[in-house]
Amino acid sequence: MGRLEHLIVASLLAFVGSAQAATQVQVVGLFPGAAVLNVDGLRKLVKVGQTGPGGVQVISADSRGAVLRVDGVERPYSLSREASAGFAAPGKSQTSIARGGDGHYRVAGSIGGQPMQFLVDTGATSIALNEGQARRLGIDFRTQGRPMVVNTASGTARAWLVNLNRVKVGPLEVLGVEAAVLEGESPTDALLGMSFLNRVRWREDQGLLVLESKL
Repeated sequence: MGRLEHLIVASLLAFVGSAQAATQVQVVGLFPGAAVLNVDGLRKLVKVGQTGPGGVQVISADSRGAVLRVDGVERPYSLSREASAGFAAPGKSQTSIARGGDGHYRVAGSIGGQPMQFLVDTGATSIALNEGQARRLGIDFRTQGRPMVVNTASGTARAWLVNLNRVKVGPLEVLGVEAAVLEGESPTDALLGMSFLNRVRWREDQGLLVLESKL
């Protein structure tokens, strides 16, 4: 083998080595101001301005995509459908909720097909709505509900126990969910309590609340 052939082989080996060493990055979750990164198989929620595994920095992020700085180069990334689907077993639905700056998990969902913003509350026995939210949903709680008294942070309050036909969070839908409608304006956010959470699998994972169907 001549000198020229040696140089070509050496160049090819160097190229292959650099390609193998390149950081493998996927965006597997998107939230306002944060992205879930999968870097060389290591998954982590990284907020804008922070640096994640492999030195990957999140420059910007929203529900449409993220701009990452990888190996010193900035470029846009979209959600990796393949990686996202890989988190759940076949036939299972799954969604991830990012923890907010106040330490709480908030997520958009729906009740009976109508949009509702939820605050996840594992300390709540059931889904909890204020009377204004219930009226907007068309729930005749005073007639159809069972009167009760509940304990809140402000003391006791009158409430009515009702049954919601269907509650949906992301791709997860649960039918026939118990809820309490509280008199007055509290809670401000509808509470996603254990009457829903007990019907799905859930776990906390590095700043994410992961919900998964049981089927």
